[in-house]
Amino acid sequence: MPISGDLLNTAMASLAFVGCALGSTAAVAPPTAAQRRRETVINGKRIKTIDVHAHCIVPAAAAVVNHPLEAPGLMMQDATLATRLAAMDAQGIDVEALSINPFWYRATKDEAAELIKIQNETLVEFCGANPDRFVAFATAALQHPELAAEQVEYAVKKLGFKGVGVAGSVAGDELSNPRFHPFWGKCEELGILVFMHPLGVRELEPSGRLNGSGLLTNTIGNPLETAIALSHLIFEGTLDRFPGLKICAAHGGGFLPSYANRSDAVIRCFPDKVGPLPKKNPTAYLRDGQLFFDTIVFTPEALRHLIAETGVSQIMIGTDYPFPWTSTEVDLVLNTPGLTDEDRIAILGGTAQRLLGIPG
Repeated sequence: MPISGDLLNTAMASLAFVGCALGSTAAVAPPTAAQRRRETVINGKRIKTIDVHAHCIVPAAAAVVNHPLEAPGLMMQDATLATRLAAMDAQGIDVEALSINPFWYRATKDEAAELIKIQNETLVEFCGANPDRFVAFATAALQHPELAAEQVEYAVKKLGFKGVGVAGSVAGDELSNPRFHPFWGKCEELGILVFMHPLGVRELEPSGRLNGSGLLTNTIGNPLETAIALSHLIFEGTLDRFPGLKICAAHGGGFLPSYANRSDAVIRCFPDKVGPLPKKNPTAYLRDGQLFFDTIVFTPEALRHLIAETGVSQIMIGTDYPFPWTSTEVDLVLNTPGLTDEDRIAILGGTAQRLLGIPG
């Protein structure tokens, strides 16, 4: 979610973590005096659980553009690290894949170069000091696409990153804009996972349509931006131009997976409004191995439906740490009906382990 002062303060004040429940052949072992971390066991086998949606921030990088540090829970110093590890242990999360919401997309080229260098090097150092608990998505200055491509290449080849984080738009530009083709081409070439997290529909907010009760700038704004971004990537042909791209969309892909059949229908009903791309019906892109989704959809029925639309192989758990949007995602997967042991193993960590190159 966007780093908003009021929301962050509220989130940190009310932060709570829910324990894990039992499944039929899967269990999260309760902590004991000698073992604090909850362990997920499926059919008698201990499995590694990996959270692909966990927030952090690097204060020294934020200082480059005077970005405020509203939420101490996002930082990675010793005190907050202990809190983070305790939360992971309580939820049964073995590894977090850290990401930073882009607050730098309007920074100058020199500022962006300095900021990204600080962020990526700090993330590498932090994960290197805690290799069994953390990996990270690199950052890039997408507003300067050629620079971003260079930053991603350096992050992967020199620093060892296996993924990069992006927002759902870049200072008002859609990710499908051809100016970003150098960036997408580099991500495809390097074979890395792109984690896409929305910043809301900032362009809509001045209209007042999202004012009032319900925090609609986030409740509706975040999944709406994700649906818009994915739709443009499909309809403008970005996914066809870069068929090796792998993108994980936060919050279960927003609204798109639940209503993607309408996107298929527009091709049939209004073919004059659709160009030569996409090559397939939009629903096909949800299942063909390019798009992945986290589990932040809140209920077993919602997760069951997401899986029905996308396939088990496209889903990975996400917690949105430190924001209290979800209860334990491990429980959500264990309690969703109709999944096999193999399905649960893949969602809880197997797919993320493969995509991010995490050791077993």
